[in-house]
Amino acid sequence: MRGQRNLLLGPARLCLRLLLLLGYRRRCPPLLRGLVQRWRYGKVCLRSLLYNSFGGSDTAVDAAFEPIYWLVDNVIRWFGVVFVVLVIVLTGSIVAIAYLCVLPLILRTYSVPRLCWHFFYSHWNLILIVFHYYQAITTPPGYPPQGRNDIATVSICKKCIYPKPARTHHCSICNRCVLKMDHHCRILFLSSAQEPAETVGFPQSTHCTGCLGAREPGFTTYHQTPPPTFSFRERITHKSLVYLWFLCSSVALALGALTIWHAILISRGETSIERHINKKERRRLQAKGRVFRNPYNYGCLDNWKVFLGVDTGRHWLTRVLLPSSHLPHGNGMSWDPPPWVTAHSASVMAV
Repeated sequence: MRGQRNLLLGPARLCLRLLLLLGYRRRCPPLLRGLVQRWRYGKVCLRSLLYNSFGGSDTAVDAAFEPIYWLVDNVIRWFGVVFVVLVIVLTGSIVAIAYLCVLPLILRTYSVPRLCWHFFYSHWNLILIVFHYYQAITTPPGYPPQGRNDIATVSICKKCIYPKPARTHHCSICNRCVLKMDHHCRILFLSSAQEPAETVGFPQSTHCTGCLGAREPGFTTYHQTPPPTFSFRERITHKSLVYLWFLCSSVALALGALTIWHAILISRGETSIERHINKKERRRLQAKGRVFRNPYNYGCLDNWKVFLGVDTGRHWLTRVLLPSSHLPHGNGMSWDPPPWVTAHSASVMAV
């Protein structure tokens, strides 16, 4: 397409250049001079319409891949429902196997104190998993209000064409801007779901080959011990325990890595998106001999308190160790630190 356009415009440009040369050497007729001026004016207008100070290679790549982004976003939006159903089914299968297969083994092998502790801890952890997952899939992530002019904004979203408050980014799954945009997951659910599973011992049968001392004159006979027979229930129990071990190990590795990653981000007072932004800003300021400081980093412990909504000491029990539907700190649009963080910072500065 571009080559055909050049073939068509090439002769026209050559003719205009010849006419311009003739116009400078000789006196051009008024009609020809008017055509030349109109051509120059049209060229300037076309360039002004196509000019964009924010344009570049990144903008061209984004525009080229926009159909692919649209397709991926619409497909992944339906994957969310599939993932929710899959998590519910897998969690339900683990609970069923734990009650039907693991519990009888525990009742026969564990002591009474260890049995009581195991019963309390496993059910407490199950309640936390169910509660936090329900909160994660039903709680709205938080959207900036529209139609208000009294909100401090930092930029305009190029997808929504609406003002964006600080720490707000566009979510392609929700198709809206989300306050303090990050992954749609809960750290409390991750930390509860990736708790290490108890080691399950499998009853083992020794298949040995023995020599029966049945000797007869002139030769010796050897007999192989026949394999033990297992009932249908024992085979199902064995396969269920193997499935339980494989699934719990895989989930512990995947969610364990994700939990550690988000714990590091929380300790730094940033989200996964802000990490990339802060990294670029840190390099830019470092090249200028300046130091970047994250304005939302209040220190490791205070960052965790702000994230978990812990204002007093008893909140560690009522809001962290026990199921709680308390709201996070702030409104998601202004990021003033809590009073106890400000007082703590002031006391440290005073010292």
